[in-house]
Amino acid sequence: MSSHKTDTNAMTMAGLNLIQQAISIYDADLQLAVCNHRFQEMFDLPDWLVTPGAAFADTIHFLAKRGDYGKVTDLDEFVRTRVEQARAFEPHYMERTRANGRTISVEGTPLPQGGWVTVYTDITRTKRQESLLRARSEELSGQLLTYSEEIAATNRELSSTITALEETKRQLTASEARTRLTTEMMPAHIAHVGADRRYTYSNRRLSAVMPGSKSDIIGLPIEEVLGAQPYATIRPYLDDAFSGKASVFEFTHEPSSRRIRVALTPEDAQGGIYILSMDITEEVQTRSALQQTRRREMAAQLTSGLAHDFSNLLTIILGMQSKLQRMDLGEEAETLISATLGAARRGGGLLNRIADMTGPREHTPAATDLSAFLNDLETLARSTLPDDVEFTINNLAHPGHYLLDAGMLQDSLLNLVINARDAVGPNGAIRLTTTCLQDTWLEFTVTDTGPGFSKSALTHALDPFYTTKGGEGSGLGLSMVYDMTKLAGGRVKLSNTDTGGRVSLRLPMRRAEAVDTTGMVLLVEDSPDLRDTIRDMLRNRGHTVIEASSADEAAALLQELPEISALLSDISLEGDKTGLDLIKALPKGHCPAYLMTSLPPGDPLYEAACKTAPVLRKPFDAARLDAFLNPDAPQ
Repeated sequence: MSSHKTDTNAMTMAGLNLIQQAISIYDADLQLAVCNHRFQEMFDLPDWLVTPGAAFADTIHFLAKRGDYGKVTDLDEFVRTRVEQARAFEPHYMERTRANGRTISVEGTPLPQGGWVTVYTDITRTKRQESLLRARSEELSGQLLTYSEEIAATNRELSSTITALEETKRQLTASEARTRLTTEMMPAHIAHVGADRRYTYSNRRLSAVMPGSKSDIIGLPIEEVLGAQPYATIRPYLDDAFSGKASVFEFTHEPSSRRIRVALTPEDAQGGIYILSMDITEEVQTRSALQQTRRREMAAQLTSGLAHDFSNLLTIILGMQSKLQRMDLGEEAETLISATLGAARRGGGLLNRIADMTGPREHTPAATDLSAFLNDLETLARSTLPDDVEFTINNLAHPGHYLLDAGMLQDSLLNLVINARDAVGPNGAIRLTTTCLQDTWLEFTVTDTGPGFSKSALTHALDPFYTTKGGEGSGLGLSMVYDMTKLAGGRVKLSNTDTGGRVSLRLPMRRAEAVDTTGMVLLVEDSPDLRDTIRDMLRNRGHTVIEASSADEAAALLQELPEISALLSDISLEGDKTGLDLIKALPKGHCPAYLMTSLPPGDPLYEAACKTAPVLRKPFDAARLDAFLNPDAPQ
């Protein structure tokens, strides 16, 4: 690379030395960057003043002291003035006669990065011809000769100006190209709309931000480009912007289901506006999930104390009613006692459901085969439906694997199917349709042939404790669906069709690639029955399994078998050491380690384990175990 650069510099200097004019280039610090031999010859400069790095001030000092600029009274002041003029970096053209009688023209042009290039032309011959013409031509008047000389000087100056303008044009063209390249690289649509509401500038990112839109939009009206729904949504903000009010807002681009953030900036002078549009769909999905997580945390804080007190009260009521039940109080009292016990137990169940809603539950997506998931769902759903209720699944989504929390989604869809079952009665039809929306959402829609949602239900059905089932309903079913969907960054929408009700769940669409995640797993479990069950789960998924029942036995196997690819251990083991102790004692760079337990979340050992490794709660099935061990692999 350095040899190539040296060759290029040599060829450049050879070309400059062929030019009959003198050329010098000084950088922003007024130090010589490059010059040709003609520059040294024309001004008879010593070698040290034509060496790169030579100071411009030293060159002026040398020439002025030699008399090139005529009589100079204060040499230092003269040099200072010329240096200040040079630092202004203004284009200039001048002619001067040197001390040796030669006349030169000096044409200077500033460089974009600072400094300037100067071209010196010896015009002595041209000047002599002008003088000779004046001396010998008696027919030409002095005024004509003067005019001719002025034209010649003007032409030379004009030529210099044209050169400067061409260089400026080149720089502007290069700057515009860089600006356009920059705007094309930005993940946003950048545009300008004139006062007539037609595009005067646009990068080619509109179709990427709002899929389905045109890319070549210069000269088109903004209403035509955006379409009816988007334009109707942003028109009030546009009107404000054309009135001089800047704004930043978000809206949903219905044709593509994307969430868009738009910034409108008025242009004071011309009356147009600048538009910046960004696709923030994933940001909004993440923000929605985070907000729901925070709501759950707040709800858990508010309800945990109340649930504790109510649990104590219900325990007391159940105990007292049990005592009363053992007394011989008569048939009428027995009926009242039974009703009270039933209500108390129902209250306990309600507290458990509230705990499920507000308790810690994370959204843990894993690569899931959608077709297999729907087949399993169909089996579970049919077991809850009467024989005369028709249930169909219409999978219109793209085939493949998606990142989904299969357990959470299954609970939500089963809840919707059961609600639909209650709506259609002993016979009717329920349909689940799965579609992909513009590579943005994976939508699950449950429709039924029941009476549909009432006006009140459309507004409040997602609220906690709202129910249309009277005493038979808790009012928490759809609330839990809403909660789990929001945790995933999705949306829930209720509506009616011509034949019944409709509930749509939209989840962020994340495609997942199939990968081979099988390997040798060290299973550490002190219960032989559980060890056999979990071993079968792992082997059915393609893993090789070796087993241990204590931390010491597992540690020895890890040392002997470096090919072990994963460790799965119960927290409670044989001996004094726990699974937590086992993981803490592992050497640096050990294989992935996981814990499993039946301890409740509030147990200190459980909380300590969660800070050390991923923890899987018992009981679990094969699908949940595989998703836990391989969150990015297809299930």
